[in-house]
Amino acid sequence: MHVFGPPSIYPGAATRQYSPTERPYARYAPMARALGLERVVLVQPSAYGADNSCLLDTLRDASDEERRRMRAVAVIDDETGADALDAMHALGVRGARLNLMSPRIDSVAAAERLVGRVAARIGRLGWHLQIYADPRIMAPLVEVIAHLEVPVVLDHMAGGRAEHGIDAPEFNALLDLLSAGGAWVKLSGADIVTRHDDDFTAAIPFIKALVVANPERLVWGTDWPHLVQPSGPMGDAAPSAGYRPVSESALLRLLCDAVADEAILQRILVDNPQHLYGF
Repeated sequence: MHVFGPPSIYPGAATRQYSPTERPYARYAPMARALGLERVVLVQPSAYGADNSCLLDTLRDASDEERRRMRAVAVIDDETGADALDAMHALGVRGARLNLMSPRIDSVAAAERLVGRVAARIGRLGWHLQIYADPRIMAPLVEVIAHLEVPVVLDHMAGGRAEHGIDAPEFNALLDLLSAGGAWVKLSGADIVTRHDDDFTAAIPFIKALVVANPERLVWGTDWPHLVQPSGPMGDAAPSAGYRPVSESALLRLLCDAVADEAILQRILVDNPQHLYGF
């Protein structure tokens, strides 16, 4: 999930494509408790770029008990020094995010350079690399990803889209990568897969295919607060963020409907994230 702080304190990066509106962890926590979610992974949103202040302050402000159940995925750049990485690790950061959708990266070569550069920085910390990208960009990189020395997590069901179908060749290339143990996949974003805010059934074939491929390399997340990605000018002129009315309980029910095996659900919801995030 993502957190957004007060814009007066955390205005966002100069290159942002949307301006954050406040969605603090305190607003997420009651919903998570109601669903029985005991752990949380904060993921740096694209609007803040490599300024992880809001994410890190959320970790710092948590109680000792909360912090034991929290991990985070940050965004780093060439200006992020080794000391900063060590400090983030001490707070609970366990991964680095590459969002190649915002701003969009349409060059396979550019994506490969970014993947290699970030992976080289985080290996000593034992972090993973989380990538959100178009499957058309990731599919040509399956061999590169498979041979990285850090775990790779493909976001939002590896970019599957109901409109392209379960047999899309790019999705199947990433499915093969998962099957071979060369990557992890996050079973999040059913609303993104289906392009619907309330009917997620078209995502079920994708979940089932990913489970068949490798249930030991899957994790799940809410993707709260379900950002609407506006387009327009950048920086201070960027439009304000909006959020879709997606039900987290419906997303969790969808997972349970798609994965009938209780042992596999235990892996996805408990055991796999414990291993990946170091809970």
